[in-house]
Amino acid sequence: MTRITTPFQFESTAAEVAAGIDLSGRRAIVTGGASGIGIETARALAGAGAEVTLAVRNPDAGAVVAADISASTGNAAVHVAPLDLTDRASIAAFVAGWRGPLHLLVNNAGVMATPEQHTAEGWELQFATNHLGHFALATGLHRALADGAAATGEARIVAVSSSALFRSPVIFDDLHFERRPYDPWDAYGQSKTANVLFAVGATARWVSEGITANALMPGAIRTNLQRHVGGVRAQRYLWKTPEQGASTSVLLATSPLLKGIGGRYFANNQEAIVVDEAPEDLTGVAAHALDPEAADRLWVVSAQLLS
Repeated sequence: MTRITTPFQFESTAAEVAAGIDLSGRRAIVTGGASGIGIETARALAGAGAEVTLAVRNPDAGAVVAADISASTGNAAVHVAPLDLTDRASIAAFVAGWRGPLHLLVNNAGVMATPEQHTAEGWELQFATNHLGHFALATGLHRALADGAAATGEARIVAVSSSALFRSPVIFDDLHFERRPYDPWDAYGQSKTANVLFAVGATARWVSEGITANALMPGAIRTNLQRHVGGVRAQRYLWKTPEQGASTSVLLATSPLLKGIGGRYFANNQEAIVVDEAPEDLTGVAAHALDPEAADRLWVVSAQLLS
């Protein structure tokens, strides 16, 4: 398996990655598209000509962002739809309301290192939001993605993960911290490992239909995602702007180098190398996040939880 490398680096912006890409006729969804790197991901896709839907918890905030993206790109086809990834009814309503093919699904929304909370189902909040919600969304939109791939030759899913995956594999015997002390970073790490395993599992199941999924680490970006994070922990990292942080998401959504390629993990616009521990530059990926057996088990468990 040849490692994917690109001309883009740490400093590259989403607009630079998307330059020269024509997404006319393609339809994209960006979850969490009204804040942080979600805005710049959506802006780059819209700038390349895609019809973009911002799937957001706050439609009013989404409308402001959509108007700004349309004004800056000249693309009027930027829409807003409500989506709460912790609410199964909200996900079902979003899926039911989608009409026609889908070509790009960017699973960007997420929460980080939250105090211990559980959903109405008893699911740990970070696992429920970052993984299960996106799993339900992607599987619910599977038919639309297959239709998109049939029309254009491919459909892509982009899963925004994190180097926090090194903190924890998926603990199948205690997904929701019912029998172990809750640690916000272990919970976050488990959910981010799950994001990569989802990309592995989705590609294995859907590549024959032209659907691929890849995961990424966007880098350290100062956004609302860090609201539960203390300042001391965050000082050691090199920070990216939101425009730079969105670049790897846009690369996975648009680059011709990724056509037909899935189940991989990227950082700084390069495919990551498997390493034993998290490097200081936040690149690299743990073997447990790419394990096909764990990916298959997670898919089955997730489907059972949502059934």
